[in-house]
Amino acid sequence: MARTPHKKTARRRWSANVVLTLGLVVLAVVVIGGILVFDRSDDGPAASGETLVPAVAHRLSTAEGDRVTLVEFLDFQCPACASYYANVTRKLEQDYQGRITFVPRNFPLDMHPLAMPAARAAEAAGKQGKYAAMYHALYDGFSEWAVAGQDVNSDVTAAIAKFEQYATTIGLDLARFRADMTSAEVQAVIDEGVRDGRELQVTSTPTFFLNGEKFEPTGQSFGDVDRELRAKIDEALAG
Repeated sequence: MARTPHKKTARRRWSANVVLTLGLVVLAVVVIGGILVFDRSDDGPAASGETLVPAVAHRLSTAEGDRVTLVEFLDFQCPACASYYANVTRKLEQDYQGRITFVPRNFPLDMHPLAMPAARAAEAAGKQGKYAAMYHALYDGFSEWAVAGQDVNSDVTAAIAKFEQYATTIGLDLARFRADMTSAEVQAVIDEGVRDGRELQVTSTPTFFLNGEKFEPTGQSFGDVDRELRAKIDEALAG
């Protein structure tokens, strides 16, 4: 699936200015380095609906009968996921609202120390019916909490303070939000996402499945990938 190779990401330093222009920088890496931002691992097994979209999964868009379902395994602190959000999925979510079922699943990577707290923040917001609002706040505010100067941020206390700020802005009960963030129930939902992802041979983020089939783009830019994904979605909608 399309993604930035994480071994290279771990060796790079992401400045605040880079993060603010994630899409342009990733595209520059593709052109200058002669590499694609996607890891072309072998296709995983066909995914069952229950594995991809369990009852606890949140939806950014819902279509009647879930006839066309797009699932994204993501890591909120992953630069590639943030770039996809900025260049592909945010607009796709808007353009296909109500026409497809769009399901984000948690797959926090160990290399990102704030990925798990961010996933807990999103799931805790979901307990109050505000998952989508927190999902957008986390990605729209990526440069505020995910990076620190030229480094990947590892300050959990500062990140949680920022998440609580987002929680207040979107109208959550802050005391409940704090309790849910540390609850076993929220952690179990995240763990289920990781477990399902591994069963489907997800190894990096973002990884997409469209109607159970792993999406493997061939494009050399986000514009190419966006067109490929939309073409597949349109074909599924027409079928």
